[in-house]
Amino acid sequence: MYHFGRMLDKIRLHVRGELPDEYKPNLGLALGLDGHCCAFLEVEFGALVERIKRGGTDDEILEWCFTTGHRPNAVQQGIWNAFTSKMGWNDDFSPFMEAVKAEDGLANRDDLKTIFAVMDFREGRVSEEQDLSL
Repeated sequence: MYHFGRMLDKIRLHVRGELPDEYKPNLGLALGLDGHCCAFLEVEFGALVERIKRGGTDDEILEWCFTTGHRPNAVQQGIWNAFTSKMGWNDDFSPFMEAVKAEDGLANRDDLKTIFAVMDFREGRVSEEQDLSL
């Protein structure tokens, strides 16, 4: 499930007091990927944080989400992955993504069309020269 492991990593860093400041404002944000992921799984973000504090692998925590909230079938998981992979590209999330790009001085990067592309660029997985056009 796209974004799930990343969300858990951010929560773990936050619990340890190691989450970088730039991630804190959007952690668990209902309108962001964290909020959408929790809504899709039908679990409360705060409950997920508490579950993570008890420890466990990503797979164990995902299973907890499935038993506590909603266990999506393969088609639903495919829809989730397709939705998140395009999030920010001509949708309701686009204004937020454009604001993030502007904050980072990336407003001129028309090739950064999805939130995943922006995250990859921000976190150094994409170089200045790479074109991420769809």
